[in-house]
Amino acid sequence: MKISIIVPTFNNLNFLKFFLSSIKNNSAYVHQIILHINDGTDGTLDFAKSNELLFTYSSKNIGLCSSLNKAAKLADNNYILYAHDDMFFCKNWDLHLENEIKKFPNNLFYLTGTNVSINNGLINFDCGSSPENFNETKFNEFCKNDSTSDLQGSHWAPHLIHKDLWNSVDGFSEEFNPGDGSDPDFCMKLWNKNVRVFKTISKFKVYHFSSITSRKGMIKLNNGTKTFTLKYGFNPRYFRKYYLKGNGSNTYNGPLNNPKMNFEMFIDYLINKLKFIYYKI
Repeated sequence: MKISIIVPTFNNLNFLKFFLSSIKNNSAYVHQIILHINDGTDGTLDFAKSNELLFTYSSKNIGLCSSLNKAAKLADNNYILYAHDDMFFCKNWDLHLENEIKKFPNNLFYLTGTNVSINNGLINFDCGSSPENFNETKFNEFCKNDSTSDLQGSHWAPHLIHKDLWNSVDGFSEEFNPGDGSDPDFCMKLWNKNVRVFKTISKFKVYHFSSITSRKGMIKLNNGTKTFTLKYGFNPRYFRKYYLKGNGSNTYNGPLNNPKMNFEMFIDYLINKLKFIYYKI
C-alpha cells in the first residue's frame, strides 16, 4: 500500500531531514513524499532540489491550510497522510495502517497516529528534545512493548484519509490559516460527509518534537475557535466532546453515532449559542 505523504515545512531543515530519515528507514513500502516549502531560505529549498524531492513552494509562509492544499494537488496515491516535519515515525508504521484499512468495508474513515512527546503528547515519554539527542533505541523499545489501546476520536496529525474523501471536502479550509482550528474543522467536514470512524491507532506511533513546526517564527495566530463557532454554531471543544468522543482516554469501540442530547449537552449547547451571538455582534 503506497501513500502520498504531505508535509508543510517552514525553515526547519534539521527536523525535516530527521523526519525523512524515519520514513526512509521505517517504512515497509516506498511512499510518495510531497513537501510544501514556505520560504526555505534556511537551505530547505536547495536541499529539496539537490535531492530531487517533490515539492510545492511559496516565497513566504502562507499558513498550514494553504500549504497542505497545494501539496495535496500532487498526490498520486489513493491515500493521503498529513504529517508534521518535526515528527519521527515508528518502525512499520505503514503496515499498521494497512492492517487497519483492511478492516473497513469502505473509505469513510479518518485514522490518526499516537503522538509520543516529552510533555505534550497523547503519551508523555522522554526520548529527547531534538534529532541530536533523540534516543531511537529507547523509542523503538517503547513502541514494541507499549500496550495502549486504540482510542476513540481524532487526535489530529498525523492523519490518513482516502484521496476521494480529501477531494470531496476540498482539503483544509483556508479561512483557518495559519492553522488554529483547522483540524477540528477538517473533521467536522468529514462528519458532514458521513464519516463515523475516527480512530487513533496505538501501534502507529510518532515521536513529536513539541510542535516545532507550527510555533517557530509563525505569523500571528488566527482565532480558530471564533471561526469554527461562527461556521458551525458551536466551538471545537463541543464538537470533540459530544461528536468525536475524543477526550484522550476513550478506548475505541466502533463507529460513532450522532450525539443524543442530554442535560449536560443542552447546557453546553446554550453556552455555545450565546458565544455565537457574541461573536456575531
